[in-house]
Amino acid sequence: MLGLGSGGAAKSPKQPSFVSYLTPEEIDVKEKAEQAVKVDDVLLLPGEMLLCEANNVFKITQDETSQRGVCGRLICTNFKITFICEEGAEDNAPEFKNKIVGENDITLQCVDQLYAVYDDKKKVLISGAPLKKYPERLVIYCKDFRVFHFCLSYAKEDEVNRIVNGIIHHTLSPKRLKLIFLFSYTESAPYYKATSAKDTTALFEKPKDWRMELDRTKGNLFYKVLSINEAYKVSERLPPYFVVPASLQEESVYKFQGRGIPIWCWSAQHGAALFKMASLPKEVDDSSIQEQRAFLDSVEKTLHKPPYEEVRIEDLSVTLPSLSEIQVAYTRFRQLFLVDNSTDFWDTDSKWFSLLSTSNWLEIIRQCLKKSIEVIEYLENQRINVVLKEDTASDFCCVISSLVQIMMDPHYRTRHGFQSLIQKEWVVGGHSFLDRCNHLRNNDGEAPVFLLFLDCVWQLVHQYPLAFEFSETYLTVLSDSINIPIFSTFFFNSAYQKDAHKRVEDSSGRQSGSLSFYSVWDWSVQFDLKALTLLSNPLYVEKSKQEKSRKGARSKHHRQLSLPLTQSKASSKRGFFKEEPGPFIKSLLGKRISKLISASDEVPNNYRVFYENWHRKPIDFHGLILPHTEGPDICIWAQRHLRWIPEAQVLGGGNVAATQRVLELLDEIQSLKNELKERPTFPYPISKENDVDSRRKKSVRRSSLFPFAQFHVNCIRPSISTTTWRSWEAEDDLVNRDDEDGDLGII
Repeated sequence: MLGLGSGGAAKSPKQPSFVSYLTPEEIDVKEKAEQAVKVDDVLLLPGEMLLCEANNVFKITQDETSQRGVCGRLICTNFKITFICEEGAEDNAPEFKNKIVGENDITLQCVDQLYAVYDDKKKVLISGAPLKKYPERLVIYCKDFRVFHFCLSYAKEDEVNRIVNGIIHHTLSPKRLKLIFLFSYTESAPYYKATSAKDTTALFEKPKDWRMELDRTKGNLFYKVLSINEAYKVSERLPPYFVVPASLQEESVYKFQGRGIPIWCWSAQHGAALFKMASLPKEVDDSSIQEQRAFLDSVEKTLHKPPYEEVRIEDLSVTLPSLSEIQVAYTRFRQLFLVDNSTDFWDTDSKWFSLLSTSNWLEIIRQCLKKSIEVIEYLENQRINVVLKEDTASDFCCVISSLVQIMMDPHYRTRHGFQSLIQKEWVVGGHSFLDRCNHLRNNDGEAPVFLLFLDCVWQLVHQYPLAFEFSETYLTVLSDSINIPIFSTFFFNSAYQKDAHKRVEDSSGRQSGSLSFYSVWDWSVQFDLKALTLLSNPLYVEKSKQEKSRKGARSKHHRQLSLPLTQSKASSKRGFFKEEPGPFIKSLLGKRISKLISASDEVPNNYRVFYENWHRKPIDFHGLILPHTEGPDICIWAQRHLRWIPEAQVLGGGNVAATQRVLELLDEIQSLKNELKERPTFPYPISKENDVDSRRKKSVRRSSLFPFAQFHVNCIRPSISTTTWRSWEAEDDLVNRDDEDGDLGII
């Protein structure tokens, strides 16, 4: 038997000790996570079924000199792969844990790659390929960058056959949407009741949410809410309700199924508005071109109403990378963090910067942030309307429009505002989460667009932490929630697809009801109250309590997690369009009618001047914020990407240590204020020694990747390698070697 590893295994949750006789409607949502049953000592959620298992399996952790692990059962259900340890877990329970997914649980959607190990050689496992022989080990790479090694050498052959083939089938094989665990859980779990947390997040599923947003942004005078797509008769791509210019005729929306229509996203306080627009069908015959030209002529007039006669068209399909380029970049990028053991980590250390640069992921983030600043310059400085254009207006349009609103509107930098923004621009806005996240394993259109957006938001949080109500831990758990199939938020391509699949039919095919899906925004389903506090930024101060004009210190960046200045992809410039109808139509139809109209006068882009002037001014954390985009300012999201690599942790260091120290000082200041109130006659209140000691005891050495990293591995190698570590002298040689300089004297 192998020794107990440092990773350990979590305790199996205890079986509920009570029976509820309440109806499903009377059960509060906070109790739903506890409505689980045990089958063969396996804790199962409602609708979860045990499919296959193997005993005498070892979960292994590796370092440079040894292997160690724990013995237990490897189990596959229709929800997750889980490992249950035979030995009791250690008493040091993690301070931050998920109530749905434990540290030894892997949801089926979270599996990224599977490998079989034969004679110390790894072979990738694919769906449909039969196993020629039983593997000695099974290696699972997860989308959240965890790596699991399971030794199968001591398990029975028939159990190995069932567990390996079962995991391959349920994680890699294409499947139908109805077979995702989301539906089994929703049908079996208690009826979902909205909580206060969900009510404060605008879901934009009703017209009132859109009207409230128009009132908040003072756009209700120029724009209106349309409900002509309530039954999805106009388009299955559009939401039931959306906002358009008030002068736009409803008949225009039917013309090309909502394509070519400027859909309102947000309005600045001074009136300039941000729109997004799906491209028109790419017809080639002259009659279709003339028809589209006449249609765009009428649409253009709705945007050229007073007080804003100018409009800027940003074709994101030209100025930003394609979806395939994003997928390739992220595939290369994530390989840097899927580390099997300590040796592999140090082997790639000397090639770290070249591999990071080759991935191009940080450069794509830089391009998105720069494009957002360009759009902000038109809205804020030149005060003109901007239309973001894309094929479906559901990928980069979502990224850029969301980033622009976060930078310009402090409401979206609060937790509920940020969640409402994701609902408006992504969920209701028609982002294809099902295809882009490849939840059905069909590989059609896979691209981590939403993860790209979260990484861009993290760059803002990293540079301006005082401007955000939520913490980077919130962003990390949000990225993890994409692959938890009990929430519907990230498992549909459109509102139409969600509404079509939530209908419940009886045996005769008639609709007998509808499913009530769980929302990811109710964080109490995943975390208890103590863990929820880590999702909020303790240093955030409300606007009424903070000085509006205070110069903020420039954030210090970890240069080992970033790249030097690189030349970004040049963007194609578009002009402002005043004459009708040529310039506006030319921008939307492109080269197809370039021979029919003349080129427009282009106004130079003032992005650089605007960017530099803003950074010379004091920072208002409740006003406009612009990120630094040069050199080492674009960093790796360390908490998400490096949290499972012990060698990458800094014990008692990083931003976590600095934040913790600030909080301790705030607690001490508050304690002294309380003492002054209690004993106002004493000019210098004397604290008891035990009170001081109790405050000092609060200071613990946490990992720089807290709250996810719970342990630290001491290592003799530095975090930044200046040479190949194999060329270093052995530790024993260094210890036994005499000092060359003799007596160093007294320092």
